[in-house]
Amino acid sequence: MRAYRTYVVVEDSGQVTLSDMPFQAGERVEVVVIADDPTSATKLGTLQQLLHTTQTLPQARLLTDAEIAAEVAAVRTSQ
Repeated sequence: MRAYRTYVVVEDSGQVTLSDMPFQAGERVEVVVIADDPTSATKLGTLQQLLHTTQTLPQARLLTDAEIAAEVAAVRTSQ
């Protein structure tokens, strides 16, 4: 599968025009439209800070790999 990414702005008419596409005439392509989320970088930074804070809690440092594996196994068994 070949992929091509471009950015365009939706026109007042609610339409999007794609031009200068790197595909042959008659070639079938899939079009996926995803709105840009300008807050996604901020959200990612907030999540990374939360994970860092959680991992530095004293309770997290006391857990061993064996305890984590046992907890995962217990949850999987109960489902």
